[in-house]
Amino acid sequence: MKKLLAASAFLFAANAHAGPFAPAAGQNGSTAISKNSPLFTEWASGWTNYIRGTDLTTSFATPQKAIGQAVGDSFDIVSLGNGGSITLTFDRPIINGAGNDFAVFENSFSDTFLELGFVEVSSDGTNFYRFNNYSYTPAAVSAFGAVDPTNIYGLAGKYRQGYGTPFDLSELVGISGLNINNVSYVRIVDVLGNGTETDSLGNKIYDPYKTTGSAGFDLDAIGVINAQVAAVPLPASLWLFGSALLGFAGIRRRTARP
Repeated sequence: MKKLLAASAFLFAANAHAGPFAPAAGQNGSTAISKNSPLFTEWASGWTNYIRGTDLTTSFATPQKAIGQAVGDSFDIVSLGNGGSITLTFDRPIINGAGNDFAVFENSFSDTFLELGFVEVSSDGTNFYRFNNYSYTPAAVSAFGAVDPTNIYGLAGKYRQGYGTPFDLSELVGISGLNINNVSYVRIVDVLGNGTETDSLGNKIYDPYKTTGSAGFDLDAIGVINAQVAAVPLPASLWLFGSALLGFAGIRRRTARP
């Protein structure tokens, strides 16, 4: 696999630059969430609209591998290819609860080989809205170069495999057409990383470019922290008991004397 073969090479890349955002998984102040965290209440259960980008080998183009709990290895993923995208769906819609509401897992084998993705959400599967994102990586990054996670915010792929990048729906409050308490679709769009795309401030976004084989963003899973609570149907015996009480109350009212 091209990424594993170059694992030693990228360690010596010199283009990382410390920034203002949270550091790598395991470091003080990191926002990374382990795949084994009890915070997760469910995982993506389906997919749609998988659009393969360029430079992608067919063996890495299996979208079903993004369904269910994050595995945290280099192979149980679907790669998007350079410029590709995929939408994941959920049995229960994601809601805006306390703190972060879901997390996206990529498969980086290090804290600095970071292939990034835009994150967009939708309530209806048609209209998608992108999280604000910021990239302060100062210069172009080679195919196996390094990206300092402290330069990245609001982009999936900030953390190494086994650790999710969290997203909080409260950041999208007030957007017309989006119900932040009924998000049933999350779309991940690969960031090309060659500077042709920009962040929410207009900064050029750089990440390792250009990768091939398992090219682009490698999606392991999306874990849900806050989901709608499913209604629990009452047992038939309770419905019968309640109906009997209502009937008895009606009889008493009809037979009561002034």
